[in-house]
Amino acid sequence: MPRTAKLSLPKISRENQPNISQYLDFASIKMSKVYSTAELIKILEEERQACLYGRRLNLTETPATGNPVIDRFLKSEGVQKFTAYQNFKAAVHEYQREHQVSGIVWREMAVKGNTLRYPAVDDELIALPVDLITLKAAKIAMLEFWQQVTAGMDLYLSINSGKDFRSIEPVDVEAIAQRTEWANLSKWEKLDFLEILLQLGWGKPEEAYYKRGWPTSGSEYIHAVKPGQRPIC
Repeated sequence: MPRTAKLSLPKISRENQPNISQYLDFASIKMSKVYSTAELIKILEEERQACLYGRRLNLTETPATGNPVIDRFLKSEGVQKFTAYQNFKAAVHEYQREHQVSGIVWREMAVKGNTLRYPAVDDELIALPVDLITLKAAKIAMLEFWQQVTAGMDLYLSINSGKDFRSIEPVDVEAIAQRTEWANLSKWEKLDFLEILLQLGWGKPEEAYYKRGWPTSGSEYIHAVKPGQRPIC
């Protein structure tokens, strides 16, 4: 079973952090404990900040496309920062698989006096096979909540990789739900504006965003907004 129990993360200084500047190979380090989901999220955020501020660079990565006109506009340091973090994140994902550390976090959404606590895969982690079971089991309750809080709102389907929207009806949402496996929710609310986003996906969540893992993984995005408004996200 995936491990999500809270464990205290040892204090590690930048000087003695184990191999972190070389994209920390979790699998090769003999540790006395297994890092929890929350701890991996914290480690990834600290490393992302380190890469962002140039404390981690993959010096072997250069922005060469083969087109001298394009290459001239690519900044080598930016590519190195990005690659350094992606390498580190891949090591964390491998650690998740080896030690069966769940990628699930529990979120809460409150809309119009209704509250739902639901599972979602953290944006920086991957879903284990058992995590997919948890997501699929929560789908019906999440759909019921979404239908309840979006009653009377205008619905739009995201198309062209999120660049445009098409007006749809509740029956269209039901048809999409029948051919997908799991759901995710998010909302944007400000003053008189409210947008509630329903992501209906299949396959691996980490590969499903705007069909990056198509066709084995993918998502459809349904936006609910107040009558007369248009989606902004």
